[in-house]
Amino acid sequence: MSEALPGESVEDKSLGELVALASTNVSALVRAEIDLAKLELKADAKKAAYGSVMFTIAALIGGLIVILLSIALAYGLVAAGLYHWAAFLVVSAIYLVLAAGLIGFGYLRIRKIDGAKRTRRTLKDDFAALRHRGDSDTPALTD
Repeated sequence: MSEALPGESVEDKSLGELVALASTNVSALVRAEIDLAKLELKADAKKAAYGSVMFTIAALIGGLIVILLSIALAYGLVAAGLYHWAAFLVVSAIYLVLAAGLIGFGYLRIRKIDGAKRTRRTLKDDFAALRHRGDSDTPALTD
């Protein structure tokens, strides 16, 4: 293809050569942008992986802390005068109530999922408009 050299003037080129030069430059620019995006995404993926490993380790440590605090609470109840079995049963009951509350809250949140009602409706409208090929006088968007 034709390239503009540093000593050449653009006025000396024909329209076809200028179009070819422009398309070459545009495709080179697009390739360079794609390569830049790949490099940035690769770097971001490494950062995300490192961050997720740190969150996983923190969650593991948090789980261990919860276990140790639960044992400490049970032994605190033993020191307060409860039997060992009763103290651990009280701690287990606390976790049972907490888990039931979280399950109930999660269930209520999941029940509120709409399932993309507006998207389904607009897709049906789009398919209906394609089937009728725009014959009707009603506007496509009614919202």
